Amino acid sequence: MKITEQEVTYIAKLANLVFSESETKVLADEFTALLSHFDQISQENLEGLEMVDLHEKAMKLRQDEVVVFEDREALYQNVKVMRETAICIPKVVE
Repeated sequence: MKITEQEVTYIAKLANLVFSESETKVLADEFTALLSHFDQISQENLEGLEMVDLHEKAMKLRQDEVVVFEDREALYQNVKVMRETAICIPKVVE
């Protein structure tokens, strides 16, 4: 399935993203390659293969550790608007 540059531009507009013409072409080629890969996977013969049950194996989880981050200025250096301890973000849904 071929993804056109117009489709990439449309998707970018939906996501409030702006790309240059060269970036749009690269993204179109990458999306096309990705969808082509999925097409190849869907054509594989999977008869005789058993599904792997992930619940059979125990998950190895790391222990949670509480770490206090002392440098608040570094943590919030890219925040435009703060209200007390909350980060105010712009409305993204129209």
